[in-house]
Amino acid sequence: MRRLASIAAVLLVGCARAAEPSPPPTTLKIATWNLEWLMTPATFNALKGACTRAPADDSAPHAARPLRSIPCDVVAQLERGRADFAGLARYARMLDADVVALQEVDGEAAAALVFAPGDYVFCFTGARALQNTGFAIRRGIAHRCGADVEGLALGNRVRRGATLVLYPGTPAELHLLAVHLKSGCARGPMNARPQPEACALLARQLPALEAWIDNEARSSTRFAVLGDFNRDLLAERGPARAPDGAQLNFWAEIDDGEPEGARLTNSAAGERFSNCARGRMHTGYIDYIVLGPALAAARVPGSFQRLTYAPRDAWRLKLSDHCPVAIRLTIKLSRGWHL
Repeated sequence: MRRLASIAAVLLVGCARAAEPSPPPTTLKIATWNLEWLMTPATFNALKGACTRAPADDSAPHAARPLRSIPCDVVAQLERGRADFAGLARYARMLDADVVALQEVDGEAAAALVFAPGDYVFCFTGARALQNTGFAIRRGIAHRCGADVEGLALGNRVRRGATLVLYPGTPAELHLLAVHLKSGCARGPMNARPQPEACALLARQLPALEAWIDNEARSSTRFAVLGDFNRDLLAERGPARAPDGAQLNFWAEIDDGEPEGARLTNSAAGERFSNCARGRMHTGYIDYIVLGPALAAARVPGSFQRLTYAPRDAWRLKLSDHCPVAIRLTIKLSRGWHL
């Protein structure tokens, strides 16, 4: 009888465990933010005496200047002090994102001036250049820093892509790629004559980006590309290429549905554009969160956010010429996993 009672007790415990409800879905807030030549004051002071004349707006290729150098216009206009870093950190707290794709950041020490290291950990590309891409990840979120996408850098003429895996090895696993693409080709056909060198370089970055997207699609993973695309993708119209094969448009090239699963969603589509601060004259987004099909299905409706700067902050502080864009995703985690 005692043995039968013990067996019954074990069965009852097993049934109780089986009846435990699965963890409820939670949300993950992901964002992208270009922080405009963010570096520590020590790095700035060490480099400002030997600044280069190459413009800060990236209209000249990185090969035109030493990898560890600051353009002279950055020295003149963007030397940040304690109040500036405090202002950026305040906006980071207001953003309150779980994962932020970062651009124009000189690695972890610089990022820690904006994202409190007690709250975030970091992954960055390994280039020696001052402008690296990477991620700030809320401490406690299971993740793995991935390999750099070096093909995007075109032999270090521009910037590498940074990859990140969240919740590796679980059903909730998702893959993120942070990019900062070539500037200077924001609108118009990419084969315009005379073709700006910037458009030629941006077109050369497309194969590496499309290869990453297509590989994720073939693997049936949940994926997203976040960052500064330096192109108004929502203003593009028409096919990817001209009859002679010349590149016309960027979005149609990556959103071609080939292979199956490479149909993309731009989270900014249909959203009202707002400038980062009053008085700026931009007319469209260039910072995007682009979702693969499986992750697009997890997007929380109405969660798109453009965090703009208060007029007084934009006037008195050296913040950034970009401001964050964010969305929320519904993530269903297995028991024992958490954000």
